[in-house]
Amino acid sequence: MPYIEAKVTVPVTEKKLEALKARFGRAVSLIHKPESYLMVGIEGGRDLWFAGEKLEKGAYVSVSAFGDPARADCAKMAVELTKILREELEIPGENVYITFHPVKNWAWQGELF
Repeated sequence: MPYIEAKVTVPVTEKKLEALKARFGRAVSLIHKPESYLMVGIEGGRDLWFAGEKLEKGAYVSVSAFGDPARADCAKMAVELTKILREELEIPGENVYITFHPVKNWAWQGELF
């Protein structure tokens, strides 16, 4: 049960939302999770600051996953997510920040996995 949430400073068109969702869906396999359980949230046009400076083009991505994906797999996914944001939204890699959150308890349809 993974969830990828991206907050980006640039506006995101419907076409780009679809592209990001599809590419995030493929990338989640890098942490051995199926797209069939993936939830994605993308917010464009957000204000983000780093070190007191407003980012013109930047992104914060949070990846939550049931269980505890291996560090090496998270590293591969970080490379891929950064590539996706660069290719789709022209956000430079040095302005992409990603966190990974293992989740012990996750419920769906009112029941814990």
